[in-house]
Amino acid sequence: MTAVVDSEAPLTLHEAPPKTLGLLDQGALWANLGVSLLGFSGAIALVNPLGDRPLSFVAALTAAVVGSLIGTAMVGLAAIPGTQTGAPAMMLLRGLFGARLSYLPSVLNIIQMLGWGAFELWVIAQGAQAIAGQFGVTVPYAVWVVIAGVITTALTIKPLGAVRILRRYVTVGVVVAMVYFAYELISRGPSLGAGSWEAFTPAVDYVIALSVSWVPLAADFSRFSRSSRAAFGGVVGGYTIAQVSCLALGIAALALVGNDTNKVWDPFVTASLGAVFFGILVLRETDQSFVNVYSVTMSLQNLMPRVDRRILSVVIGVLVTLLAIFVSADTYSAFLGIIGAVFVPMFAVLVVDYFLLGGSRGWDTSDHAPSRWLMTVPWLLGFATWWMLGALPDIEWWAAIWTSAREALGFTPAPWMSAALGSFLVAALVTLAIGASRGARPRRLSDAGEGHRRG
Repeated sequence: MTAVVDSEAPLTLHEAPPKTLGLLDQGALWANLGVSLLGFSGAIALVNPLGDRPLSFVAALTAAVVGSLIGTAMVGLAAIPGTQTGAPAMMLLRGLFGARLSYLPSVLNIIQMLGWGAFELWVIAQGAQAIAGQFGVTVPYAVWVVIAGVITTALTIKPLGAVRILRRYVTVGVVVAMVYFAYELISRGPSLGAGSWEAFTPAVDYVIALSVSWVPLAADFSRFSRSSRAAFGGVVGGYTIAQVSCLALGIAALALVGNDTNKVWDPFVTASLGAVFFGILVLRETDQSFVNVYSVTMSLQNLMPRVDRRILSVVIGVLVTLLAIFVSADTYSAFLGIIGAVFVPMFAVLVVDYFLLGGSRGWDTSDHAPSRWLMTVPWLLGFATWWMLGALPDIEWWAAIWTSAREALGFTPAPWMSAALGSFLVAALVTLAIGASRGARPRRLSDAGEGHRRG
């Protein structure tokens, strides 16, 4: 194994990661990830997830808290194996599915993180245009995308340095900006009382999906954590507080503009110092695009472990920038649902196998980890459970498949049923059943993980 010569992320998967991130580093990283400009407009899916039964403010805020706690607990647990083995997220899945089978979730993660990265560059460019418009300045959308893409790629070259910048400088500015906007929005008296609790469960599912979308990259950063406690605490504490605050501001802003998502940023940029503080949030949004591009790089390294991640980062940064110029944000909510359906049950299988079936005693992340086809069964059953229970996206052919499946079984999901929790439970219970029927079997540690199992 090649020795680590500095405190920056290694260039290939065959180098051991430095253990340099403490609780404050992890907390700052995840708190910044919990604040998103997409969260402001995306709050409409929290307030009115079914389109015809809006929640009251109290119900929506409660759904945000409950969904965030459940989702971040999942992300936090997914981060722990990264700390203990020193392996990034997709490399960890070699221990769950085997080296070759881990390529499938790696490809899925590449696809979703490319989408997320493009979404983030889109929102950065839109936010920059909104600020520039307050001063009568017109800059083409593509120019803002390219600027954001360059910054994103630069951060990805030195990811641990980017995390330290977040902790030392960016987090304070974000906190001040959020407090300022809370005062500004509340002082305008948004109408927050109307609505009911009827769509509470779908709203919780939405927030869980929003949170759990980070599961596939949690270990990409927790592998640098000094301890499992720091990794878990940083995720749950930092992300939960930030996401709930972000969604609450989004609800208030939407109330001021009649729930028009196209105008959700108006209350922010038209405040007396709105351009300054909104500019901080727009600049901070590059941490979202940065972690997405870095996660794509790590997923590609699972397929090509000896390729220098810096080369991959530049290539992916250019690709995400090009995608962002043509991306449409109309499918944002449907995109989140698809992410949740794929990665919530996968996470359940990982957690049960690693923590309950003895996997942590010998998690094989080597290049020759044997295929474990049986572990795809609970994953697929959990995926199907999500769509049997949850709200279907506005994708006609996909909705038709699951509507037909429900009709064939004579099943109609009740409003209280949770797709996220249902898919998690099915995947977890089937994994337990497989473990009980086969018995625990030893798995050898990988070269990359040996000596780095405990933070």
